[in-house]
Amino acid sequence: MNQFSMTSALFPRTVSRIAVALTFVVALVSAPVFAQGVSSKSKTRAGEFSRAAPKLIQPEELARILQSPKGGSPLIFHVGYRVLYQQAHVPRSEYIGPVSEPEGIQRLRRRVQALPRTQYIVVYCGCCPWSKCPNINLAYNELRALGFRNVKLLYIADNFGKDWVDKGYPVDKGE
Repeated sequence: MNQFSMTSALFPRTVSRIAVALTFVVALVSAPVFAQGVSSKSKTRAGEFSRAAPKLIQPEELARILQSPKGGSPLIFHVGYRVLYQQAHVPRSEYIGPVSEPEGIQRLRRRVQALPRTQYIVVYCGCCPWSKCPNINLAYNELRALGFRNVKLLYIADNFGKDWVDKGYPVDKGE
């Protein structure tokens, strides 16, 4: 068999392998979007999923709001693990629990059920680096799916200890 015909014989297998590899890559890239807990309620009226980028609030800004004598303080939800909340948490924050677990997402839904959809809400976790947090985007997506539009995520780059406690921002401890 000459080189041309051998190449021709291998070409369909090569194309097939490339197609399989590309399908795998697309699945890997798409998985985090779908794994972030987009519920059926998060569809827009046109039937498409809302892809609004989360609004962030920096730790120093939230600390300033908490220390301000003016009203207008947001509801603050901790969507991380209980042990972390007990060690130190943002003052006036409410423990919701990890929304990556069914009990946490149900607790969040129950807590906001009767609230006006204009309620200012700040959500944070702080269990791990921002890009690896299993809870923060799930909570944001769920609140948006429920109709809340005034939701911000507290940007904790590394973890709550380093990005909040070590910077001297106010904390409460315990339940």
